Amino acid sequence: MGVLRFVFPSDSLPPGAADQAYVTGYDRIPCRVEVTQEDGQLLVRRDTSDSGNLHIPWHVGGHGRVTLVSASLMERPEPYSLPVELARGELSQLRNHVAEWSQAGTTISQEVHQRIGKAMAFFAQATCTQQSPEVAARAADDTLRATLDAANLLAREYALEALASRSDEPTDPPMILGANLGASLLDENTSVHFLESFNAAGISLAWREIETTQGSFYWDIADKQIEWCQRHQLTVCAGPLLTFDPWRMPQWLSDYDGDFDGIIACVANFIQTVVARYRSAVHIWICGARTNTSEALSLSEHERIRLTARAVEVTQSMAPDARRLVSFDQPWGEYLSRKTVDFSPLHFADALVRARLGLTGLMLEMNMGYLTGGTLLRDPLDMSRHLDYWSLLGVPIHLGLTVPSGCDDDPLAVRRAQVQVDQCSGASQAKWIEQFVPLALAKGYVEGVLWNQLRDSEPHDFAHGGLFDTRRQPKPGLEKLREIRKAHLS
Repeated sequence: MGVLRFVFPSDSLPPGAADQAYVTGYDRIPCRVEVTQEDGQLLVRRDTSDSGNLHIPWHVGGHGRVTLVSASLMERPEPYSLPVELARGELSQLRNHVAEWSQAGTTISQEVHQRIGKAMAFFAQATCTQQSPEVAARAADDTLRATLDAANLLAREYALEALASRSDEPTDPPMILGANLGASLLDENTSVHFLESFNAAGISLAWREIETTQGSFYWDIADKQIEWCQRHQLTVCAGPLLTFDPWRMPQWLSDYDGDFDGIIACVANFIQTVVARYRSAVHIWICGARTNTSEALSLSEHERIRLTARAVEVTQSMAPDARRLVSFDQPWGEYLSRKTVDFSPLHFADALVRARLGLTGLMLEMNMGYLTGGTLLRDPLDMSRHLDYWSLLGVPIHLGLTVPSGCDDDPLAVRRAQVQVDQCSGASQAKWIEQFVPLALAKGYVEGVLWNQLRDSEPHDFAHGGLFDTRRQPKPGLEKLREIRKAHLS
């Protein structure tokens, strides 16, 4: 068993950070690890002795809790300074982005270069004072703050320049920005705000709510939502048709647990029925979602792949002119570090793309800042790099996003996930949207962004992740999305 060793100031490791730390290799896929704190050191044990990059949440001044990445580290007897190696990794990533984007023709401002120079000066101090761990740690923290300041500015400048270029050459199909309408109809005030902010809408079509008993279907809400979208000429994104969450699957399906042929027949029948009803109105079908992370029923990974493939096949046969997506939860694959599975999210997606089933794109579901079942908070350049990594599959990408606006208890949240965001508020949600949504839309392979939860006033997956609060009042994040739509989308 291989071991990476780190030392760090006793009060610098955020609560729970050791439990969320993981290591990736050159393929960016997390490996199984055991992370412990012993004798003032952080010990990361793995089954391999190859070099790897450590990913771990860290507090950065002015940026809060964010998951940082070290440079590639080899095993050695003496421990690494954790703050210094995180500073080295983040600064290297920043400089690599500057080099790549400059070569691609992106204008890099003088202010970005100045901030990088400041970060490099702090890092030189950190590396040269490692015989005094406390001094080196303070210099490393200064490096990280300056590095993320520069990274945020670089990402913003890149996004604005790339989005201006995309706007000059309209895409086909047009970029979409939308939100899921939820399980009930919109009131008049919410409708007005929605139409000002979005050019697309998600219709959930949850199996549990549509086929309440086997063979008996309830269409009232979905029919009215579809009609509302058509009346306002919105792009309709429907689904996911197949989601193996216990609260989205019909209760009667548990009678088929252990009968895979029976389950696949039920899935095919439901999808055929839904697509036949709405195929003339739906532009984008999400055929399956969260099938890479679900543990509902006693299904193996291979059976989940087969079910997802069947969902795509049925949708393609019924609606050949629509776009067909499969959504992948937790696309960084953090969960791989603590459980044994055969397929990473990317490998799962690659298997479906290579099978040529009629899949026209992928959706990456990022529920940022939630534990468990969510995605660790990242800096903008890490998100940019990971999106580029997924783009290697050669199909268009859509994003499904959620970010919390509060940290207190949320009784309407179905998933009892803990919020992992410092100073969480409506303003922090809006700031995240302002930083990350334009960056995603700037990518030429990204066709759209869909906000996963619209309202906190009805049952929802993740705490405080909506764009309207419990009093049905719009949050600041909705205004940011409206500004993005007005500036960059038709």
